[in-house]
Amino acid sequence: MLAVASYAALVVLLRISGKRTLTDLNAFDFVVTVALGSVLATTILSPSVSLSHGLAALLALVVCQAVVAFAGAHSAAARRAVKSEPTLVVRDGVLLTEAMRAARLSEASVLAAVRSAGYAGLSGIHAVVLETNGALSVITHAPAGDGSALAAVRQPGV
Repeated sequence: MLAVASYAALVVLLRISGKRTLTDLNAFDFVVTVALGSVLATTILSPSVSLSHGLAALLALVVCQAVVAFAGAHSAAARRAVKSEPTLVVRDGVLLTEAMRAARLSEASVLAAVRSAGYAGLSGIHAVVLETNGALSVITHAPAGDGSALAAVRQPGV
């Protein structure tokens, strides 16, 4: 019964806190997600932790996450403190090895992302961006448009 009540409370808290609570996970969000799981497990498994204490801990984590998300949405300084910037790792078909090294990203990972996007080589690639959530976005020359989607991307050497 305790497990069901704890789980239900977590689901309700996450629904109340909004869709963005656990989406697009960056490092901070990942830590909060792991902490939520840990609190839930401790609440369920530890006889020394009451349901009310477990729920209070879950609520505290969700409120902290909501405060950080709100601050990040309204303050560039808070956003920089919590989230990393996207990083350009390929520009016009050329691997940016210094940017890849700084991001601890291998050539094999970049090429795998290019293949996953349906391309056999870098010649048709305008850019590959390491996003804040760790995903690699592949942008080909054809749909590059005005490049406005790359405006906030850290571009080494530019």
